[in-house]
Amino acid sequence: MATRKYQQRLRAEAAEETRRNILDAVYERLREAPATPVSVDKVARTAGVSRSTVYLVFGSRAGLFDALTTDLWWNRAGFQGVVDAVEHPDAREHLRGGIDAGVRVFAAHRDVFRALFSMAQLDADAVGGAIERIEENRAGGMVHLARRLAEQDVLRPDVTVDEAADLLWLLASFDSFDQLFSGRSLPVDEVARILIATAERSLCR
Repeated sequence: MATRKYQQRLRAEAAEETRRNILDAVYERLREAPATPVSVDKVARTAGVSRSTVYLVFGSRAGLFDALTTDLWWNRAGFQGVVDAVEHPDAREHLRGGIDAGVRVFAAHRDVFRALFSMAQLDADAVGGAIERIEENRAGGMVHLARRLAEQDVLRPDVTVDEAADLLWLLASFDSFDQLFSGRSLPVDEVARILIATAERSLCR
C-alpha cells in the first residue's frame, strides 16, 4: 500500500511538472515573440512534450489559454490582492484596493498581458477566448462595485450605477493601466494613484 501511494505521488508530481513546463513555454513564447501567433507545436517542442500531450493535459487550445491566464492572475501576479479588496466591508476601500491590486497584477507581467490583449483584439480564437472570459468577469466585478458604492451612499447623486460601472470598467482596464505605465513611463505607484484619484473624483461624494 505504501509503495502504491508513493508511485501515485510520483505520477502526480510528474503530471504537475509537465503542466508547469507547458505553461512556462506558452509564457516564454508570448514574452519573447509577442507579435507572433502562439503555435501549439512550438509550445510542445519548447516544453519537451508531444502536441498530443498538450491537448491531453489542457483539453483544447481554449483550455490551455484559460490555464495560462489563471496562472498569471493567481500564481504569478498575486491576484489575491484583488480578492482582498472585494471582501473589504467599505466600498470605497474596495474601489481603492481593487484598482491598486489590478495595476500591480498587470505590471508584474506587462509584456505577456500586452501580447494576450493585442492578440485577442485581432482574433479572439488566437488565445482561445480566454481574454474575453476575463473581461466578462471583470465587467461583472465593476457592476458589483458600483452597486456597493450606491448602497453605501458613496456615489455622487448625479452618477447612476450603470455610469459608475462603465467608468470603473474603463479605469480598471489593462489599456488604461498601460497608457500610463508604458505610454507615459510612470511608475506603478503613480499609475495606481492617478487611476484611483480619477475614479474617486468622478464617482464619489
